Amino acid sequence: MRANDYDIVVIGAGVAGLNAAIAAARHGARTMIVDMLGAGGQVINVDRIDNFPGPAEGMSGFELGPMLQIQADEAGVEFALDMIETVSKTDTGFRIAGADLDLTAGAVIIAAGSAKRTLGIPGEAEFEGRGVSHCASCDGPLMRGKQVCIIGGGDSALDEALALVPHAARITVIHRGSRLRASAALQAKASEASNIEVRPNTIVTAIRGDGGVSAITVRDLSTGTDSDLPCHGVFVYVGLEPNTAVLGELVTLSADGRIVVDLDMQTSVRGIFAAGDIRTRSVAHLAASAGDGVTAAISAVRYLAQQDDETQQAEPRFAAATSAG
Repeated sequence: MRANDYDIVVIGAGVAGLNAAIAAARHGARTMIVDMLGAGGQVINVDRIDNFPGPAEGMSGFELGPMLQIQADEAGVEFALDMIETVSKTDTGFRIAGADLDLTAGAVIIAAGSAKRTLGIPGEAEFEGRGVSHCASCDGPLMRGKQVCIIGGGDSALDEALALVPHAARITVIHRGSRLRASAALQAKASEASNIEVRPNTIVTAIRGDGGVSAITVRDLSTGTDSDLPCHGVFVYVGLEPNTAVLGELVTLSADGRIVVDLDMQTSVRGIFAAGDIRTRSVAHLAASAGDGVTAAISAVRYLAQQDDETQQAEPRFAAATSAG
């Protein structure tokens, strides 16, 4: 009888986590994936995905998430809805404890992703859900014929600006840098939209309104002058904070809070792996996150097989995995 409840527990059911769970289960590992929101992660709210292999016309996150979940189900992955609170070492592996779950596993893959960073300015928290949003594809129809602002200059910011094009009368993309960080393809699409305007070298210092957002205060970083900009929707995309709190001080983190890994997605603790934008040097690209997940899974399977060898078990647990390259 195996000492642990599962061979591998994957924390996070986004693209990285789902691909990790699928690969682990297909290699014969008894696999559990845990996420507080269900399969798909933040990608569920993306209106159009262009950075993942698939149909030439792209697909929505609402399509991609369930597609990966079906593959995981067919591979034999078990799912649980819970918020994992701690991960700790045991004599035989790791304990993964949440609000409801209390599991043990021989290896853990952390694919919990990141949370959207906030601006930390007056009015942001007050108007959350009343004009301040992090999902343009969700709230875009509420902005029909209105002036809206996108805060940020990366791919997410322009993706969401483009999702608002059919709805909003005017979309102002506000970015603190002198030029956008988004891909050239997205910038080209945005430049073709007649209702998108980009304001570089600008920050938002306050969000104002009465019951709902009606204006923002912006500061021109070139001149230092403040001005008010009429706005009924503020969509914030200013970066991500890695969800690493569950690990405490168990593994080594970088200065920006991401998990330090090697090329095998192995962390500083043997048996704990990380995948997706929660790890250092991630390019935050869905296709890359999927690859991270597969790499972490195969590394975890090989780690467990090595553990079996070290304890001199009669037969290796994953014969197929150990013979695969």
